[in-house]
Amino acid sequence: MMPGHINFGLNDVDISTKLTKEIALKVPFVSSPMDTVTEHKMAITMALQGGIGIIHSNFTVEDQAEQVRKVKRYENGFITDPICLCPNSTVADVLKLKEEHGYSGIPITDTGKMGGKLMGLVSSRDITFITDTSVKIKEIMTPREKLSVAKKGIDLHDANEILKETKKGKLPVVNEKDELVSLIARTDLLKNNEFAQASKDPVTKQLLVGAAIGTRPEDRERAAALVEAGVDVIVVDSSQGDSVYQLDIVKHLKSSYPRLQVIAGNIVTPSQAIHLIQAGADGLRVGMGIGSICTTQEVCAVGRAQASAVYHVAKFARKYGVPILADGGIKSTGHITKALALGASCVMMGSMLAGTDEAPGEYFYQDGVRLKRYRGMGSIEAMSKGSEKRYVWENNSAHSIKVAQGVSGAVQDKGTLLRYIPYLVQGVRHGMQDAGVKSLDETWDKLYNDKLRFEIRSPAAQKEGGVHGLHSYQKRLF
Repeated sequence: MMPGHINFGLNDVDISTKLTKEIALKVPFVSSPMDTVTEHKMAITMALQGGIGIIHSNFTVEDQAEQVRKVKRYENGFITDPICLCPNSTVADVLKLKEEHGYSGIPITDTGKMGGKLMGLVSSRDITFITDTSVKIKEIMTPREKLSVAKKGIDLHDANEILKETKKGKLPVVNEKDELVSLIARTDLLKNNEFAQASKDPVTKQLLVGAAIGTRPEDRERAAALVEAGVDVIVVDSSQGDSVYQLDIVKHLKSSYPRLQVIAGNIVTPSQAIHLIQAGADGLRVGMGIGSICTTQEVCAVGRAQASAVYHVAKFARKYGVPILADGGIKSTGHITKALALGASCVMMGSMLAGTDEAPGEYFYQDGVRLKRYRGMGSIEAMSKGSEKRYVWENNSAHSIKVAQGVSGAVQDKGTLLRYIPYLVQGVRHGMQDAGVKSLDETWDKLYNDKLRFEIRSPAAQKEGGVHGLHSYQKRLF
């Protein structure tokens, strides 16, 4: 991308955008509906940072709907799904949770689950001098009558005042039946900032969240459950989106739920796009066979170079007011900037986010490097969990042989999204500033009026555009 004239500051760069015809985002980042990328923790943090997460569909219908509800229930500073124990649990159970999760301030309910009647609270000071780990929690916990609690509906400011006054570390929040509905931790409150960029429903003030479904008949029931749970946008997840199966389900969604936003795909050509636009799609997902874990182009010999796909589909869809997501192939902030400059309204990321704290799965070490599992939804492992429907649209015995279109691997630890997303945002702003554009709308105006220019780089130019000529070096992102 050729540089432009800079006559504005970095903070003047506006990267707000549209995810769909009706959904606006402050940050053009979307987490991919992959089972090693987006569950409720990822979706919550993406929304708090101004983007949005798409919950994957390798869940049962009920579990995926519950993931959506967890995002919609989330209130900044409130822990809505704390780990609980029951009065008959033991000190050994507390120590085990402390070892696994790093804390020991645990609410005690009659059922041992969230939503049970609050019976007490156990903290580290309650178990410090206990040598017999078989002791029941009910014998050492702080009982309900001695706890400071808040009533459901309290705001963060008032909750903070109670914590200041009582000098406690945890504040349980209960309803009129004295059932636990959430928990507020002093440590979380202290590090909790107001997220001015957060993606929220303008009416309910709940965080925005999306979810993926397939194109099979049973996915209509899945969609109904997701809509009931409060999902804001449904992504029809298919490796090749221009099919009668996808057209049918897009039409069904738009006729059954007129206010629901629907993103269709994946596609790479305008001829595919027109079919989905005519079916009623509110957004298009562009990319086929270019993800880091995707082997579709190798296995099926079908796909397209991502820059070409994004440019041509975005230029075409623009005539109909339909935003597109550049999905796949994003490995750096430079790739994000290029995708946006080529016409994409948002970028969908998988491997870029898979190594973060908020991604599902546990960290492990290999050769001294901290890693997390990451796999393509076309890998045999993911297909066996349910993602086969993304690649095979009919239910019949002819498809008993699975053909993998992805691989399983690992990605390096990237830390928390609370630090990583601001780094990505700042990198994109730098790129746009160097190109001489202050907003995405200005970027696209220049693109389609031949004022934003790209130049093909030779292999030698690509080499000199990266780190080179050093014996060794250390690369830190932030």
